[in-house]
Amino acid sequence: MSRFIEVLNSHLDNITPHNIKTLLSDIRRRLEAEKAHVDINFIYFIRKKSPITRSESFMNYEARFVAELGEKFDFITEITVPVNTLCPCSKEISERGAHNQRAEILISVRMRKMVWLEELITYGEESASAPLYALLKRPDEKYITEHAYDNPRFVEDVAREVAYKLDQNDNITWYFVQVTSFESIHNHNAFACVKKDKENRGRSRL
Repeated sequence: MSRFIEVLNSHLDNITPHNIKTLLSDIRRRLEAEKAHVDINFIYFIRKKSPITRSESFMNYEARFVAELGEKFDFITEITVPVNTLCPCSKEISERGAHNQRAEILISVRMRKMVWLEELITYGEESASAPLYALLKRPDEKYITEHAYDNPRFVEDVAREVAYKLDQNDNITWYFVQVTSFESIHNHNAFACVKKDKENRGRSRL
């Protein structure tokens, strides 16, 4: 156990997607192991400006690196993107308004070349009814509310939109998308997911 901590400490100042394989190689060597595995969870912050007043604040996202080195090297990048979804059915049947709620889009990818977390976050936010912000003034709130109303999305719609964007990125070889909507008028959550190995041309159903 002490040797593992020593190896980890020697890499703490520079754990990035570019050197995960080196970290795993060092773990295998020091522990004389056939296979090494790391699972790293962290909060990723991005400076984000509100849509109308351009008020700036930090937005936080949950990120994760999962990697394994044995005979082959495997690396998965994961990001959870909080968004807003507005129900198309509620909008269609209601005379006033429509129910909306916070949702989360989990995006996991394998890639042949580096795909930045910011790019995956953009895929998620552009696929939802509206993005979320840490800081909003009243003009921003008005814009986001109306923007969501003009872009109703079921969780299945969001999952398909993200999958379409991932399909267009040739650097992504495999993906898993999971969308969970924390329903505001139901005593349950809505859920959809899609997975595809682009090299094997297989996709699971929503």
